[in-house]
Amino acid sequence: MRVTANTFSQSLVDHLGNLAVRQQRLQSQAATGQRIRLPEDDPVAWRRVIDLQTEFSAVGQYSRNIARESEKARVVFSNIRSIKSISDRAGEIATLADGLKSPDELRAYAIELTEMIKQAAHLMNARNNGDYIFGGTQTDVPPFALSTDADGNVQSVTFQGNTDSAPVEIAEGAMLSAQVVGENTSGSGLRGLITDTRSGADFFNHLISLQNNLLAGDTAAIATTDRAALAQDEDNILYHISNNGAIQARLEAASSATKDRSMTVETQVSREVDADLAQTFVKLGQVQTAYQAALQSGGTIMNMSLLNYLR
Repeated sequence: MRVTANTFSQSLVDHLGNLAVRQQRLQSQAATGQRIRLPEDDPVAWRRVIDLQTEFSAVGQYSRNIARESEKARVVFSNIRSIKSISDRAGEIATLADGLKSPDELRAYAIELTEMIKQAAHLMNARNNGDYIFGGTQTDVPPFALSTDADGNVQSVTFQGNTDSAPVEIAEGAMLSAQVVGENTSGSGLRGLITDTRSGADFFNHLISLQNNLLAGDTAAIATTDRAALAQDEDNILYHISNNGAIQARLEAASSATKDRSMTVETQVSREVDADLAQTFVKLGQVQTAYQAALQSGGTIMNMSLLNYLR
């Protein structure tokens, strides 16, 4: 094979160039601690990293969704618990309003109950992050509108929301909503907290009935109608307390799983992109030695004259 005069010099330049590229790459890895910075560093690993980063982003969104729903669930529980306290007191009043009470005593109970109805309406118009939480997806309008007569007695409490919910994804393919609708008379879907035809609950109307019977002194109606009606409301409220507890438990479990998955993905990404510094420094030393050796040997050969070959 015929070797031209410039074959060696061209080969030396190519070899030095390759060594310089390897040296620069290893120096960058040593400085940044990362093995992969560009796709050409390791195309297969780069693709795995992209997939892992996509998964990490999704897990982060799940975590944010869980945090928002957990906060909403806590606010919902706080208000349901307050509604439960009003229900308990209303039941006590219905029991205390027997035939032995005087008209003045019954009127005092009625005044107390009127304020309780107003407080319950206020609780059901609660907000979380600026949104009304008991009106379904109608989050910009107070769910319940209360009207009173000239004496301040409550005449009606009207629901202005809907029965829809907006579940969020808390894991791949897993949707959940901590929302509770105030009223549902459709017979399907989310169970209403205040009014639900399936459970017989109609809390505001039952409270108004008790108020009116107290004002009228009709203790017989209270005993035969109002007590039983309020008992249905009580059962419905207890259902919602239990359901809220189950939702919070599920959100807590989902949060724990999401945190574990996030840590796992971070570890996998680190395994792909992080450089083994000990090994990197060893390789860097080897490449630097090879580069210096190539320079020295190349310089020696390039400086040899024709007389060196004739000796």
